[in-house]
Amino acid sequence: MSDQHKRIEKAIELDATPEEVWEAVATGEGMACWFVPHRFDPPEGGVGARVVSDFGSGNISEATVREWEPGRRYSSSADGQTEVVEFLVEGRDGGGAVLRLIHSGITGEDWEAEYHSHGWDGFLANLRRYFEHFRGLAPVTVSIIAFTELDKDGIWALFDGALGIDGQPAVGDTVHLTPHGLDPIDGVVEVAEPGNLGIRSDRGAHFFSGDGAWGMVTVVHYFFGEGFDRDALTADWQRWADGLFPPPADSPTAPPTAPPTAPPAG
Repeated sequence: MSDQHKRIEKAIELDATPEEVWEAVATGEGMACWFVPHRFDPPEGGVGARVVSDFGSGNISEATVREWEPGRRYSSSADGQTEVVEFLVEGRDGGGAVLRLIHSGITGEDWEAEYHSHGWDGFLANLRRYFEHFRGLAPVTVSIIAFTELDKDGIWALFDGALGIDGQPAVGDTVHLTPHGLDPIDGVVEVAEPGNLGIRSDRGAHFFSGDGAWGMVTVVHYFFGEGFDRDALTADWQRWADGLFPPPADSPTAPPTAPPTAPPAG
């Protein structure tokens, strides 16, 4: 591999069976619990299967499964691209499982590799959160992307006002968010870092991200259980985001595809 190609390796121990972890990384519904909605075609996967990832707001990424060992590992990559993402599921002595993620073939400057790496950290934390608090519940994932020329301070001045945030939340704080025209969010802060806020409520997990990188702002909700209408929730949250960060009148609202791992979400 060229010196310009970078490789990220992650490992996370999970209080779940290897079968449960495989379901979480190798099925469409499983991926929606912690990453973004996916569609495997055919649904059972296998070498040559198409994998369609919906990052929200019309941002779609497509890949092809290159290797497939049912219950253990698979890798996928977009046609003609150098980047490959591999998931490897292993049992753990004493119970539980280990998920290893290898993202290779990354090109570009060092900051891009760091961005990918931090993004995967957030999503893997989502996976642990799912098994700890929402295991077995069906997901309804709402993913919104908006674009802005504002820097991080400008983005969060708008977020703070629109969510009713007073002061700087810290991990462990209980909060009451009041997005105009939408149901309030009551929960515990689990992510509080520059550019990222994550809340866990009784209904799911809710993330607001925007640090000025890529000119992109994201709002991602993972709702779990019955009674959630994804289409309606997506339309409502898209209107809310567009009200804060209006798309420029003379340009598309989003690029044709999202970055491979999108912004951090947890």
